[in-house]
Amino acid sequence: MRRPVARSLAVLAVGAAVVSVGAAAPPGAHDRPAQHDRPSPHMPKVPEAVGYGGAVSSVDADASAAGIEVLRKGGNAVDAAVATAAALGVTEPYSAGIGGGGYFVYYDARSRTVHTLDGRETAPLTADSGLFLEDGKPIPFAEAVTSGLGVGTPGTPATWQRALDKWGKRGLGTVLRPAERLARDGFTVDDTFRAQTAANETRFRHFPDTRELFLPGGRLPVVGSTFKNPDLARTYAELRHKGVDALYRGDIGQDIVDTVNKPPVDPDSGWNARPGDLTPRDLAAYRAKSQAPTKTSYRGLDVYSIAPSSSGGTTVGEALNILERTDLSKASDVQYLHRYIEASRIAFADRGRWVGDPAFEDVPTKELLSQRFADSRACLIKDDAVLTSPLAPGDPRDPRPCATGGEAAPTTYEGENTTHLTTADRWGNVVAYTLTIEQTGGSGITVPGRGFLLNNELTDFSFAPANPAVHDPNLPGPGKRPRSSISPTIVLDRHDQPVVALGSPGGSTIITTVLQTLTGFLDRGLPLVDAIAAPRASQRNTAQTELEPGLYDSELRASLEAIGHSFRQNPEIGATTGVQRLSGGKWLAAAEKVRRGGGSAMVVQPTR
Repeated sequence: MRRPVARSLAVLAVGAAVVSVGAAAPPGAHDRPAQHDRPSPHMPKVPEAVGYGGAVSSVDADASAAGIEVLRKGGNAVDAAVATAAALGVTEPYSAGIGGGGYFVYYDARSRTVHTLDGRETAPLTADSGLFLEDGKPIPFAEAVTSGLGVGTPGTPATWQRALDKWGKRGLGTVLRPAERLARDGFTVDDTFRAQTAANETRFRHFPDTRELFLPGGRLPVVGSTFKNPDLARTYAELRHKGVDALYRGDIGQDIVDTVNKPPVDPDSGWNARPGDLTPRDLAAYRAKSQAPTKTSYRGLDVYSIAPSSSGGTTVGEALNILERTDLSKASDVQYLHRYIEASRIAFADRGRWVGDPAFEDVPTKELLSQRFADSRACLIKDDAVLTSPLAPGDPRDPRPCATGGEAAPTTYEGENTTHLTTADRWGNVVAYTLTIEQTGGSGITVPGRGFLLNNELTDFSFAPANPAVHDPNLPGPGKRPRSSISPTIVLDRHDQPVVALGSPGGSTIITTVLQTLTGFLDRGLPLVDAIAAPRASQRNTAQTELEPGLYDSELRASLEAIGHSFRQNPEIGATTGVQRLSGGKWLAAAEKVRRGGGSAMVVQPTR
């Protein structure tokens, strides 16, 4: 199925290296408190690893090492996933942590079945469709982002506990130990951490607790210094000893409620942080939901992902179904990209109309994933012309071939951060887990004395209908989960054995990143690490398709423009991690070579 040929897309320069913001220490930087400036060893990042005993791939070496530690001590892929996620809460605190949520996809090797957990944050039980309206109009987006109003009830701790209870071999008290140690002893600041801090510096300064933690001594953290988070170490210790009830029914939860409802703003900052309306009842009512995965057949393989409230599984699945009738392995690079872009455009048009929280909306998940519906939409694609966005949605309940009628609605904004990890173990179990606090830095609000940032996930709701003439399934509601694009994916062969598992951060670009990586690997014959590294294009039912520099600066762009495509440049799209099952119990772990400073792939017992 996969052709071992070198494709030109694999060797185009990505040009998406993370920018280092002031790597040199600023004047007086070494006068910071000692806990932040003691040097610590820097663990190198390797984008590919092959071996036995299990594998972990994440964006961070310390986090991957935490997962490997748990695997070496007899834990399974679920235990390793939680350990890795907890460590990412230390080293990638602007992307993930116990103040956020996510989606967990698990392959059970014994039963050869896939299971999922929806750990998405929820709106307060007092919320309604006007949550972000004032005098009938949407409030400014920036005011919602850095506020208590945008904070949803966290789902990550509940997800960890539910996953461990259902499928793990170790308890929470054991798997949190590496992350607790990492928070206590510190990690080495790299260019990415400093750059992300710099990008958030202005709003971090609005909140004294955030400023004290992430701007030690009032300055940006210095590359090469050691960053410690003793408050988070104590919070993890409390969770280890008391369990997640410490958050959902205990003191940690009360601190979250107090922080959301009265954001601790520096009165001299001039920032008016809108309060939220979170209560202990919201926390006590939260549940990580077990639900069936989405399933799509593609090239004789079964592709599993997360079902709504995320749109990832349905949208990636629909796009794959649209592409099913095209032999992408024989297409030229221009033909491949054209078909991929148009399939994405169509799938996003349908996503916007039909996908929301199924507890509140009638989401036609089965119909969206039907080959009949995909075929009715695929016939819109022409080899010598480009569809116009915003494209009107189709009706999966009543597919009409090439139907173009109906009202179109533009794709709403979704923050572009998050983090993804992938794990596998010696028994053949696999986890693809994407977790988030929404945009980089979340709400910008640190819970005092607790060491973690709160999410701003409720800003993933539509503030108002994107088009008043089209039903919007993603308006706020009491206890409702905002629509997500998170797409953790596991592909099985005809014997229900794993082929590959992967996922990515990137807001709505997650869907296109996963789709492009899958087609690069399954159709174009690229090794997994090269499919991940290939320069990306992202079309989300918008007038212009985003291209990374490796494509934007290539001859392919001119050829695609000749067909009618329009482009704008995006310096970096996504940050994928994945694992591939090889023969004889061997695993290949793969991560980014350049994006976000490169990722970290590890195995328990490396081989050459």
